[in-house]
Amino acid sequence: MTNLEPDQIRFVTPGVTPEEIAAVTAVLTALAAEQQAATRATRSSASTDAWARSQRGLREPLHPGDGAWRSFSG
Repeated sequence: MTNLEPDQIRFVTPGVTPEEIAAVTAVLTALAAEQQAATRATRSSASTDAWARSQRGLREPLHPGDGAWRSFSG
């Protein structure tokens, strides 16, 4: 639902009061706005694929030379 308007809601139950109509309209409008915001958030996070999100920065380059490599044998 995008831009829910009160005239888009039709009540089929007889005897609905204006207060009930206003309450239902307010709740449905809030839910539609919340759903629209969630859809936007999902689309923005989905634009980056899982592979790109899981990547880490590259480690520093290794420089050979005296003292650059350490032996792990004690």
